[in-house]
Parts: sequence; structure tokens; C-alpha cells
Amino acid sequence: MVADVDSGEPSTGADPTALVAAFETVSSLLVVGHDSPDPDCLASALALRTIAESAGVETVDIVYGGHISHQQNRAFVNLLALDLDRFDPAQLDTVDSVAFVDHAVPGINNSVPTGTNVDVVIDHHEYETSVDADYLDLRTGYAATVTILLEYLDGLDLEPTPELAAAALFALHRETIDFVRGPTMREYEVAARLLDLVDEELIKRMYGAMFTPETLDAIGEAIRTREIRGSALVSSVGRVSERDALPQAADLLLNLEGVTTVLVFGLVGDHVQLSARSVDSRIDVGELLRQTFADVGTAGGHDNMAGGQLPLGLFADESADDFELVAFVGDRIGSRFFDAMNLSDPS
Repeated sequence: MVADVDSGEPSTGADPTALVAAFETVSSLLVVGHDSPDPDCLASALALRTIAESAGVETVDIVYGGHISHQQNRAFVNLLALDLDRFDPAQLDTVDSVAFVDHAVPGINNSVPTGTNVDVVIDHHEYETSVDADYLDLRTGYAATVTILLEYLDGLDLEPTPELAAAALFALHRETIDFVRGPTMREYEVAARLLDLVDEELIKRMYGAMFTPETLDAIGEAIRTREIRGSALVSSVGRVSERDALPQAADLLLNLEGVTTVLVFGLVGDHVQLSARSVDSRIDVGELLRQTFADVGTAGGHDNMAGGQLPLGLFADESADDFELVAFVGDRIGSRFFDAMNLSDPS
């Protein structure tokens, strides 16, 4: 039951009826989102829950690790009154089946122990490591995981609830940055089908979520500390507790005239978090981050957006004050990134 990951089209084994058949002997399902889940992950989880319940699964729990800190993501959860729980590894021993949506490998961007058996994986990302599941649908030709799940619903003649429709439409907008970043015709078609099912005012309220003061300060710091070489920019948000401030800063800085590739880093806990964006068709920023930081942490993503996480202790003494840490880490992060892009120090 594996999808064709090259074309993005599902094989005959990966289809709605096969997924329903996989659930027919299951009474409890744990849908695990990735750490700090975004709307695409959460909307996909809601869609999978709809499919599982239609197949007779009695208990479907949606869980996640990390924290939901992005203000729009918090508004998304609160306005839709989503029933979510924090992931506890002990839950793995109490359910019949475990599913991943919008991520695929235990221990990579999730809190599930490495080596855990996962029964269902549905995702649109590409992975260097092998992906294994009893039911696997991995379509890198899609711009969002929720698109795959909504096609499943359509194939099963299941209409999304108003809650799911709103979640899915907002997820499509966020995942593609309002249909600017890499949408396919599939995303447009799915969005068009959702329009008559959603409360437009609810979508506006999700978009209207305000920045937290910390996020605003982080974006300001990223603007202040930017370094540009050629069309590439590297910047720091300093030390933050809101990890989602990094991609927001990266998205904003990509609008700077003459800049086509952005890397933003910040200190979050005992790690250096990375967020990268690119609109340069010659650059696969996911592969660029993998090659640049594979020896010191985990990094990767898509051709136009990527992220990473590096242990802070590999770069600097964590006992130093934050100003020294950020400066020290910034020199090394920036040097690695610019060198990988063959952009020498202008001095």
C-alpha cells in the first residue's frame, strides 16, 4: 500500500477503500502530529479521524508533542475548539493503531521514540531516510498533506464537516502562503470545493490573530541583525521561547528587495533552530540545509522552505550569556551557510 513518490500520484494500493479496510479491525487509533503542529498537520489529523470513524473506529485521539506557539496556530485551535492532547509515549501501548500525518519517521520532528512501529503514514514531504508503515501514502508532488486526505474523503463520498472544511481551507492558505508558494492544481481544486462549506468570518478571525509581543520583538531583531551577501540573507532572532517566530521572520525578510534566499536562526532552549526560505528556482533550500548542517544536527525540507535543529552545545558553551552565545553561534551559522552558497566574505 505505497504511493508513487516520484509522480505524486497514488498507486492502486494507496486508495481510500484500502485505508478504510486497514481500519476495519481497529477499535482505537492514535493520530500523532509532529512537534509544534501547524494547520496542515492538524487539519490532516481531523480528516483522518473522519475517515477512521466512518470505518467504525470507536476511539480516535489526536496528540502532538512540543508547543503550539504561533499566534495564528493558537487561534486556529481555539476558534475551532479542537480536541487535542499532549503526546505521552505510554499511549503507544494502549491503542490498536498509530498514524502519522504530515510527518513520517519516528524521532524526526516528533516526540515518538525512534524505532516505534507506525501503522499509517500520509505525508507530502521528502525524506532521505527510508519511511516504513503498514499503510504508506507519501506524495511529494502535493503542496499539502491535507489535500491528500480531502481527496480520500471525496473518494469515500464523505463531506467535510464545517469544522474540517474551515480547518482545511485555512491550512491550504497557510501551507502555500495564500497560494503563492508551490501550489498545484490539486490545491486549487480542493480549495474550490471547500468554499461553500466554510464560515468566511471564521477564516477572517483566524487570519486576524495578533502578533505576541515576543514574536514582534523577534522579527524586529531579525530585521536589525540581517547580513546580506549577494541575494542571500542570514539573520538572528536572538533567544526566544516562541519557535514559530523564526519562520515568520524568514517569510517577512524574503520580501526584501534583491533577496531570494533567507536563513533565520535563533536560540530556543538548548538548541539552535533554523528556518529557511527561497524563491530562487536554482536553489533547493531543503537540500542546502541538509548538506550544510548534516554533520551537526538535523535539517531539511522542500526546495522553497526548510528548517533544522542543532544542539547548542556543539557551537558554544551554554553557560555564556545570551549576547555572547548569539554572536558566537551567528558567526558559525552564517559562515557555513554563505560558504555553502559560494558567497565569500566581502571583507
